[in-house]
Amino acid sequence: MSDATFRNALRGISRGRRPLSASVGPVEQNHAASDESIDRASSSLIDAAVYADGDRIETSTTLADSYRALREQEDGVAWIGLYRPDHHDLASVAAEFGLHDLAVEDAIVRHQRPKLERYDETLFVVLRAARYLDDVEEVEFGEVHVFVGPDFVVSVRHSESPDLAAVRRRLESNPDLLALGPEAILYAILDRVVDDYAPVVAGLANDIDEIETEVFGGDPTVSRRIYELNREVIEFERATRPLADVVRALTAGFAKYDTHDELQRYLRDVDDHLTLVIEQVDAFRQLLRDILTVNATLVAQQQNEEMKALTESSLDQSEEVKKISAWAAILFAPTLVGTVYGMNFDDMPELHWSFGYPFAVALMGLVSLCLYAVFRRRDWL
Repeated sequence: MSDATFRNALRGISRGRRPLSASVGPVEQNHAASDESIDRASSSLIDAAVYADGDRIETSTTLADSYRALREQEDGVAWIGLYRPDHHDLASVAAEFGLHDLAVEDAIVRHQRPKLERYDETLFVVLRAARYLDDVEEVEFGEVHVFVGPDFVVSVRHSESPDLAAVRRRLESNPDLLALGPEAILYAILDRVVDDYAPVVAGLANDIDEIETEVFGGDPTVSRRIYELNREVIEFERATRPLADVVRALTAGFAKYDTHDELQRYLRDVDDHLTLVIEQVDAFRQLLRDILTVNATLVAQQQNEEMKALTESSLDQSEEVKKISAWAAILFAPTLVGTVYGMNFDDMPELHWSFGYPFAVALMGLVSLCLYAVFRRRDWL
């Protein structure tokens, strides 16, 4: 189903959506008829419950059962948890609770940035979760979209994290907090997402320590690891920094929406933890930049040392070549004289001279000594 088709279907269904205060009569009959089309097991429905005064009073296996239970329970709160829902399930939820088309479209599409948007009495919150995978030493990012209304919470999860089942168990073990309403569920989900950042921070810190050891140990492959870790830190920053705006927006609405004092304290605690995470992420980015600079300096020094060693080796070879050349020139001189006087022509000067042989030997020795003196003076020998 295309997005345009889904939007048209959603608008058609939403004309008969459930009012926030359900009444008895023809409206309920219409809903009962429409519920028949969605009264089926949904593969995306993870858990659905209706709460009253902080206690779970109804557990549903279908969306239709959840709607009926909420209509029948005065002052009840429904929490419907969906995992990668299809268009049909989202259209059903949107029609029942009057969710805005744009928010529903965002809930279908993954890779949204953390944000908070308000549509009349409904909040739409996008959160990006993260968890550290020890076996591959990587950060896996998840995403959860949360719709919060006066009497309902719909959580749409697109990844394994965060573990909303643990959040539900925690809230159900604390009825006083759960009794504060849908906002308590939202704050508990926020708290879980932010708490899950702590192992990620610890894992990244450990990776940076290992990289520092590799840098000063001269590991030639460390540059690639620095780049990959820096990319993960940037992605982590994209998940955490916009979340601070979400928390600030919720804090700004304390007075306007008469938020309970306990929830205010709860959110301030989440804000403190999130601020600490953001500061650590900033420190990681700065530290990785410094490590990259140090690594580049060490690589340059190593290259300079290698060039120096190569130059020294070239100089040593040049000295050896000069010595060989000098001795070759010295030996060439007597060879030349001997070659000339070994031609055995009849008409050659000094051929029949009685001092010819001593003269030739003396000439060869004299030339060799002169060449030796010249090369010695020029430090070739």
